[in-house]
Amino acid sequence: MRPIWTGAIGFGLVNIPVKLYSATENSTLDLDMLDKKDHANIHFKRVNEKTGKEVKWENIVKGYKMPNDEYVVLTDQDFESASAKKTKTIEITDFVNEQEIESIYYETPYYLEPEKSGARAYALLREALLKTKKAGIATFVMRNKESLAILKANEKVIILNRIRFEEEIRNPADLSLPAKATIKSNELKMAISLIDQLSGKFNITQYKDTYSGDLMKMIKAKAKGIKTKEPKMRVVHSKAKNLMDQLKASLVTKSKKAS
Repeated sequence: MRPIWTGAIGFGLVNIPVKLYSATENSTLDLDMLDKKDHANIHFKRVNEKTGKEVKWENIVKGYKMPNDEYVVLTDQDFESASAKKTKTIEITDFVNEQEIESIYYETPYYLEPEKSGARAYALLREALLKTKKAGIATFVMRNKESLAILKANEKVIILNRIRFEEEIRNPADLSLPAKATIKSNELKMAISLIDQLSGKFNITQYKDTYSGDLMKMIKAKAKGIKTKEPKMRVVHSKAKNLMDQLKASLVTKSKKAS
């Protein structure tokens, strides 16, 4: 793996030199875009709007448009000079219980690996996070954008999760949502019973990306000239008419499967 960012974790007066790696990889199939007529590949080009000519990556710069329509061109050094500390440091400012952070804020996970000089301090922070069951709240700059993040640990590695700022979350006030008053107490008890019956220890290995596999089978069949049937949505209707009956039927069905 190649690091996508290098810097340090700022933990009080302790500095831990680290490298940042992506913790995920795409499991979807790599599909190309083709011209419908002759199946030629479609390419996107970076074109100068004045000349119409393609521009190479090394000749592209970033600029900010001023009110007078003139651009101030920025270099990599300019971005770092804006806040040298933020561009090189993952600064932990607070520690919180991880359960306090709602899932809607989570964005992208990364692994943090220490440089040799920071190995002992890294191990100390990892064990302290595990013992206290806390997550560190930090800010850092990556790709010219300030990010908010949490640092949590498992037995092996410190994981940095980029999280969204409060202003990035849309307010659900415009949605048409049911009130609590619509729920009957006996229905709630039955729903909780169904949840309890379906509850178990989380095991990520039992969940697989089956769609990509099914899509690959269809691609192989189509390559052999085998015609695939057009799928039809099959909706299973419960014989139970009201919500309470549907909950009871669900509990009975689950019990039969378990026996």
